Amino acid sequence: MGLTGSATATVRFDDVRVPEGRRIGEEGQGLPIALAGLDAGRLGIAAVAVGLAQGALDDALAYAKQRETFGQPIAGHQGVAFLLADMEAAVDSARATVLAAARRKDAGLPYARQASIAKLVATEAAMRVTTDAVQVFGGAGYTRDFPVERYMREAKVMQIFEGTNQIQRLVISRHLVRAGAEPSHHVLRGAIEEPQA
Repeated sequence: MGLTGSATATVRFDDVRVPEGRRIGEEGQGLPIALAGLDAGRLGIAAVAVGLAQGALDDALAYAKQRETFGQPIAGHQGVAFLLADMEAAVDSARATVLAAARRKDAGLPYARQASIAKLVATEAAMRVTTDAVQVFGGAGYTRDFPVERYMREAKVMQIFEGTNQIQRLVISRHLVRAGAEPSHHVLRGAIEEPQA
């Protein structure tokens, strides 16, 4: 269905021996090390989802400004205009969530919960925005003549990679109920402030 812009393959290692000097971490710690890498991967998928959603919005907006019905561009019709507004709100919200998680990571702060939130929010937004982009294009959006159908197919896998969105909900809820979990509104000064221009 998708992954047309990504060289994704299965790598299989059978009976591979790694010299001790090349080992990462201690023996028996492979799984915890691999699982720790998921946080960065989730953040990466979230960032890709924001870019995908932005691309779908850009294409939908350009099409809505040039496609005319009843003597005016379809962007002038309230139904389409409101759809575009919702798409913009979803993209901006997802981008802000990803940036907040990335700033925590860059500041060396714990960010596992925020990475899961970013992945959940951004990939759900990408799926919704790409689906809405197909709607803006109407019947043409369902054809391969325009890229929005591909965007919609690509968005789906992002809800699955690096842990499904159901798993993200599980991760987030476990962080919430864990004793002493840091509230989401608590941030260290400077950790998420916008950089100065």
